[in-house]
Amino acid sequence: MAKRPPVLDPYRHFTKEQWSDLRNGQPMTLTEPDIKRLRALTDPISLAEAEEIYLPLSRLLAYYVEAIQGLNAVATRFLNTPGDKVPFIIGVAGSVAVGKSTTSRILQALLSRWPSSPKVDLVTTDGFLHPNRVLEERDMMQRKGFPESYDRPRFVNFLADIKSGKAKVAVPVYSHLVYDVVPGEEVIIDRPDILIVEGLNILQPGDLPRDGSPILFASDFIDFSIYIDADVEDLREWYITRFFRLRDTAFRDPTSFFRKFSEMSEEEAGAFGRQVWESINLPNLLENVLPTRGRADLILKKGKDHRVEAVSLKRL
Repeated sequence: MAKRPPVLDPYRHFTKEQWSDLRNGQPMTLTEPDIKRLRALTDPISLAEAEEIYLPLSRLLAYYVEAIQGLNAVATRFLNTPGDKVPFIIGVAGSVAVGKSTTSRILQALLSRWPSSPKVDLVTTDGFLHPNRVLEERDMMQRKGFPESYDRPRFVNFLADIKSGKAKVAVPVYSHLVYDVVPGEEVIIDRPDILIVEGLNILQPGDLPRDGSPILFASDFIDFSIYIDADVEDLREWYITRFFRLRDTAFRDPTSFFRKFSEMSEEEAGAFGRQVWESINLPNLLENVLPTRGRADLILKKGKDHRVEAVSLKRL
């Protein structure tokens, strides 16, 4: 009888309780009002969950930042070059409606309150989407959020500028209200100690050139990556719940791209939300986002109640 090949699991797995123990007495620097301010519209995260999940993660990241800084110091000493500061980049990936924004904001708040008071900036990849006029010209509006709908060279150049220590790097601004990149608007990222980058497709390696010529992908610049995971059916429910919450709030703004949906009946709006999930968000998840999960350094698995129930950390 042929021997089965060994199953090699690249991750260490933790229950919520096991992961929480790794906090190791680190004090919580956020309060309940902080959590309420930082969480997204339909994310039920509590102060207790922030302590159990994100405080140990903050402690782990402190070690990673220290290690990367040490590695950079060794390289500069070997090359006899100036020891310029190299920002540490954290990537946060996962499906639409999984809670990337909440996770990113809470991490930003926790990391910025380290004793060393590092400068922690946060950007989303939404600003690197092609403007709607470009997507319409290319007949790609129904694939907005898919990898090809982004200006990937510009995003890679942005990350390269950040890693090289360049000052005052511009990032385009995306408005969820008007559902488009805002012409002429930018935010400036000026040499942060830590940069958090949140987006659907940041862990994708892309296609390799057949001739073996060197090529850079966005994921090459990320020092530590986090994938927020959940079952597909739960993601669908969270998306629909968020859609209806937005229908009753932001969609009612007269300048909102989605104003017409606030005027639909509940049945019509629900049908439209489900259609968007099935035709756009679900295919993008299955084809492009979920396949990158195994490239993440850390996976936060959420249960049906939207709370993290397990953590997986990649072995070194």
